[in-house]
Amino acid sequence: MVFLVAKPRRLTRAMLMAACLGAPSFACAAPVVNLPELDVTTTAPLMDGPQAASSLSPQALRQRRLSSADSAELFARQPGVSLYGAGGISSLPVINGMADDRVATIVDGVRIEPACPNHMNPALSYISPDMVANATAIAGITPVSMGGDSIAGTISVERRDPKFARRGKILFTGWARGAYHSNGNGWEGGLSTTVASDLLSLNYSASYAERGNYHMGGGGGPVLSSAYKTYSHSVTAGLHKGGNLLALTFGQTDTPYEGFPNQYMDMTNNRSTFVNGKYSGVFDWGSLDVRGYWQRVSHAMNDLEDKGGHTWNTGMPMNDDSRQAGYAIKATLPLGSWNTLRLGNSFDHQGLNDWWPPLPGSMMMGPDTYHNINGGVRDRLGDYAEWEARWTPRFQTLFGIRNDLVMMNTGNVSPYSTATMGMSGMMGMMSNMTVTDTAAANAFNAQDHRHTDVNFDVTALAHWDAAKTFSLEGGYARKTRSPNFFERYAWGRSQMAATMIGWFGDGNGYVGNNNLSPEIANTASITADWHDAGQKRWDVKVQPYYTYVQHYVNVNRLATYANGFGLLQFVNHNAQIYGINASGHYQAWSSPAWGTGVFSTKIDWVRGQDLDAHTGLYHQMPTNGFVALDETFGDLTGRAEVVLVKRKSSIDALRTEPRTPGYALLNLSASYKWRMARIELGLDNVLNQRAYQPLGGYALGNYIARGNLMPVGVMGRSVNLSVTTSF
Repeated sequence: MVFLVAKPRRLTRAMLMAACLGAPSFACAAPVVNLPELDVTTTAPLMDGPQAASSLSPQALRQRRLSSADSAELFARQPGVSLYGAGGISSLPVINGMADDRVATIVDGVRIEPACPNHMNPALSYISPDMVANATAIAGITPVSMGGDSIAGTISVERRDPKFARRGKILFTGWARGAYHSNGNGWEGGLSTTVASDLLSLNYSASYAERGNYHMGGGGGPVLSSAYKTYSHSVTAGLHKGGNLLALTFGQTDTPYEGFPNQYMDMTNNRSTFVNGKYSGVFDWGSLDVRGYWQRVSHAMNDLEDKGGHTWNTGMPMNDDSRQAGYAIKATLPLGSWNTLRLGNSFDHQGLNDWWPPLPGSMMMGPDTYHNINGGVRDRLGDYAEWEARWTPRFQTLFGIRNDLVMMNTGNVSPYSTATMGMSGMMGMMSNMTVTDTAAANAFNAQDHRHTDVNFDVTALAHWDAAKTFSLEGGYARKTRSPNFFERYAWGRSQMAATMIGWFGDGNGYVGNNNLSPEIANTASITADWHDAGQKRWDVKVQPYYTYVQHYVNVNRLATYANGFGLLQFVNHNAQIYGINASGHYQAWSSPAWGTGVFSTKIDWVRGQDLDAHTGLYHQMPTNGFVALDETFGDLTGRAEVVLVKRKSSIDALRTEPRTPGYALLNLSASYKWRMARIELGLDNVLNQRAYQPLGGYALGNYIARGNLMPVGVMGRSVNLSVTTSF
């Protein structure tokens, strides 16, 4: 947790400019990571610049980017954060034991929702790590200005703002990067170039990543359905004058294929086309930040070759079309030298169609189209007020209230067929499926699908610098989240239809519940921070937290399939989640002869319990952490880290969640900057240990192809090389 503290002083125009985004100057009990800021002339990603308000070193961030093309990996070493395993570029962030929709994920100021019944296209899959200028994770007690309709916290990533030249000059700058990964034979590339005057700026950026199936360590063999390919392009035009900045970004991200080792399906195409607009201005009364966006996602799923796809009469085609649009307005009003008022309003619209075309030649998947979500609409209107006050140089508070009006509806649905056939062999199986889904569709269509949820959030935070070497911060938050499309509206009851729903990687089938209520989370947390007087040489942070969730969206088991998996329905239960996050660093040496050496560590412990079903919550990360040494000697940097994960023994019995053994992995990396280039070399899982992902679910790709059911494996040894040049 990083806390920015400044003594009260007279407001200046420069201070107003710094407040342009209107973000709180502190986020109590929240892990925050900001990537190093880049100056105007050096725009290579993560190369230079001061590390602003970061609890992670630049070496740690470079190591995560070097290891993976998944932007979620930038948060993997942050206290309180872990990752749901999914596709190679589509991990789902987990904050303090809560994941996916419970985390508000924001890209360039825009809240992006997955448009897939398996959540294969999460927000962070639309931006490569190369393009991220800063990344922030805020847990649990989240300021209301950082978003609503979520209970776990907020993750936000931003591209670089447009660059401008000095008056009377022309700026031409950019960078290019290429990378290689030995495990999976992966290749990456990225570039960004800007031409600008002091008034206008034009930037073009592109990225590319491709990787085959990776191999487990210890001779564990390939993890099937883990390959991917993706590329993106964007153009940003900027206008800057005085205290005003206007930027428009037009972009497209394509993923021709992405395997999902823990799903029955794979992504066979995904295209996101978007337009983002941003205005920020500084006035005598304060600052104003306005965002607007439009996005269309065309998404297709089927089986890749690992799961028997790529033939005319196999697989199961599934299509999604999503359109999102909205705006966000934030005004920051300094009220004297000691307090600040923030007011905001936002609107987010998502329209979704999810349909499954008939499969040629199939008696089961045809002859009609299966309409899973037909004309679904989810609109969210939010308003908030937030007051930050500095009562003394050592004590400050933040209070906020927020209201989110969530309106949902969808049209009538239909199964593949309503015909009735004989009851023997394949005809019997098809008839059972048809009768089951026909009855389910009729029951769903007879219901009123309209929902209007009036959600109320409140946040109260306080920070106290008790001494030069000790600070204390803590607070309370009431956060609310409405169910998503598939939690409310997924209706199919047959095994084939139900197992196409779910983003959990557990092999079970899921059916929605039109009667779900919004989740209401009550979180209390406190963070104790010990540090040296200059807050540079060492620090230790300990953060216990407790969350009680009313109407937690969990599951009941309706039936058990012959293979042991089950038919599960979303229901509201009460749940509790509690844990401790701890982190620290120590600068062991700093001299011209030996450079600077810094030891760092973190440890997370979390437990989640369903208080109604009397079982553990799904995908709670076992006790985990790391110990690392970062060395900087001139233009040479290096990092050695050991990642430690305890055996996973606390599981969700309702989902028959797998247990996984504990493990320790050694990772090494080094980088050298020479003139305008940086060379980075990394070695992941140096000892090639065999291990399994505690949050990876079952390796269904291997199960379908080979019949052996096991958890998804951790990647074995990989040599990673990256070269970045700037101009």
